[in-house]
Amino acid sequence: MVVPTLTTAAVTSITTTTATSGGSITADGGGAITARGVCWSTAASPTTSDSKTSDATGTGTFVSNITGLLVGTTYHVRAYATNGAGTAYGNDLSFTTIPSAVPTVTTTAVTSVTTITAVSGGNITPAGAGVISARGTCWATTANPTISDSKTSDATGTGIFTSNLTGLLPGTTYYIRAYATNSVGTGYGNQIVFNTKISDVDGSSYNTVTIGTQVWMAENLKTTKYRDGSLIGTTPDPATDISAETAPKYQWAYGGNETNVVTYGRLYTYYAVTDARGVCPTGWHVPSDAEWTTLHDYLSANGFAFLGIIGSDDIAKSMAATSGWTTDPTAGNVGNNQASNNASGFTALPGGYRGIDGVYQQIGNQGHFYSSTASITPNQSLYRSIDFNNAILGPHDFRSANGYAVRCLKN
Repeated sequence: MVVPTLTTAAVTSITTTTATSGGSITADGGGAITARGVCWSTAASPTTSDSKTSDATGTGTFVSNITGLLVGTTYHVRAYATNGAGTAYGNDLSFTTIPSAVPTVTTTAVTSVTTITAVSGGNITPAGAGVISARGTCWATTANPTISDSKTSDATGTGIFTSNLTGLLPGTTYYIRAYATNSVGTGYGNQIVFNTKISDVDGSSYNTVTIGTQVWMAENLKTTKYRDGSLIGTTPDPATDISAETAPKYQWAYGGNETNVVTYGRLYTYYAVTDARGVCPTGWHVPSDAEWTTLHDYLSANGFAFLGIIGSDDIAKSMAATSGWTTDPTAGNVGNNQASNNASGFTALPGGYRGIDGVYQQIGNQGHFYSSTASITPNQSLYRSIDFNNAILGPHDFRSANGYAVRCLKN
């Protein structure tokens, strides 16, 4: 006597928790078939020690109703038959129960942002997801993107995956969500908003940030050239007194030290900033005083003021970088509890300024940012400043030959 010979029937009628299979016993091995059915497990090659049906006795074809399965789970099933010589098994078949819902997926934080690319991805929760036939990240310039928008296709299956986003536009706000598709439909992860970088004619790239209806550079301008490629002048000695010059068009590194440019950008005169050749990248411009006021009013009206009072001026902490400022003991001032700064993402830096006499001052204490608007006072212009020991975004006018930082605004 030998064990029986049999095959496993195809799995049909699959639901969320049940399925149908069975077997065909073609030879009894010389002994009576005392037990038959199918056995199943989430591991390959299940045995009668796992879950099983008991479907009468004898040879021939039989049907087995498999119950008590988990939703969206892959199982292995084999028919079995027992005679006096032992238990034999049919071929191993796998199947997946139907999910009860679309997959659960989270979106991975956006990294490695450039002017035209970025990296994200997602994590698909395995439980009940079933067979994931497609996964990736979708994006658009409007909220709640779907797979009808731009998307990546990043293989199949549950777990963590990485998506490489390409073909983006510089200086643009994007909304992204991870997605995963199973037999029920497509599920989406949480939405993340990010901005691509922009680059200037020198090849320097800059982070950007959307605040209200405006898109700003989130770093100070570094360029040594106008938009057409011509050089922005500088003085032979960084400390040259230019008080006798009329409409000087210069740029400098703070203190003449080029290493300062990496963090703080360059300092420009108003006359360079407003030159028709343009200091900002194509599609961007130096903001007017009115556009600075638009930024101020948005922050003041939308919960960015330190005391939360609509219309108040104490918005500087929401604009200032989270480190690098001289410390200050007064709550609400930029230098106090710096880790709580920068709720707006503007990331203002204390890059100081250059006076017309060639003296560099206030690095670590103050950040000064030109507007494109001239003052009614001759040889003066309007700018904004942030101080370590103050809570407001200060509006000022002063000498147009001073060297201040520039933040460009998208057209």
